[in-house]
Amino acid sequence: MIISQTPLRVSLAGGGTDLPGYCDLRDGMVLSTAIDKYVHVIIQERFDEQIHINYARRKEVVARVEDIRHDLVREAAIMARLENGFEVTTLADVPSEGSGLGSSSALTVGLLNAFHAYRGVQTDAETLARQACEIEIVRCKKPIGRQDQYIAAYGGVRFLTFRSDGEVEVEAVAAPAEALRRLEAGLLLYFTGKTRKADAVLAEQSRRSERNLRSLDRIRDLAVAARKALEKGAVDAVGRSLHEGWTIKKSLARGISDGVIDAFYRKALKAGALGGKVTGAGGGGFLALYAPENRRSSVRAALKGHRELPMALEPDGSKIIFNIKRRIWK
Repeated sequence: MIISQTPLRVSLAGGGTDLPGYCDLRDGMVLSTAIDKYVHVIIQERFDEQIHINYARRKEVVARVEDIRHDLVREAAIMARLENGFEVTTLADVPSEGSGLGSSSALTVGLLNAFHAYRGVQTDAETLARQACEIEIVRCKKPIGRQDQYIAAYGGVRFLTFRSDGEVEVEAVAAPAEALRRLEAGLLLYFTGKTRKADAVLAEQSRRSERNLRSLDRIRDLAVAARKALEKGAVDAVGRSLHEGWTIKKSLARGISDGVIDAFYRKALKAGALGGKVTGAGGGGFLALYAPENRRSSVRAALKGHRELPMALEPDGSKIIFNIKRRIWK
């Protein structure tokens, strides 16, 4: 039995500049952090020759890898060269689709990590991220960027640069430990009450990239500024950049926000939050807020009727947390 653990993420600045519509034209830049909410993938050998896949509220039983209906599981199994006679179960700390916390890409990275380990192959973070991008963007044709796969594979607080030639540069953010502690304490995650499929919003945003070029340039520049602020220990400046980035992002495509989300956000600002954004593509999922220490209790009081998701920063990327190889005689 193999179990992989892969973190979800909160994008702090630059989200959207990792989409092909932008970073094919010029370099995209994103400041992102892994958090201590996870996708777990369990794979174990079966006595028979069947393949069992358990996820959400569904179960698949098939004879061949190619017959698996779950596209991410199927393509990860093909890439890892699995054959048959195994069972896979996936578990997530948040809704596995539409959370805005990168759960689909975390699942893909976690599947690859578990499947490679099942075959006795150790896989580094770069390989996991690249293979996950290949599966989601090329094979499954999802209209997404590459931020989520990389932060899931590497973990930590990272500055990601998406080169126009397709290369991705991953840098650890050299922030003081006290600054990271303040960032962790100040980030508040609240569920908006609904999940959504991001594909339509992302596809429209990507199509409008040239029209939105100036706005996206500013979003990218905010990622650079937020990184510098964090490395200097100016954590409140990161919160303010969240607000500016969210204000710009709402203009990029329809469906990123709505009246309910806007009212939710205004309530948080009025109570003392310095900034925030809907995580991921928008339209639902989680609202990430930043509140300084002297305002946190008032923000929580104002949002008492909404569900908060406690979180901490996660320094590690996808890893194998359980590995017992027990041969079943056939």
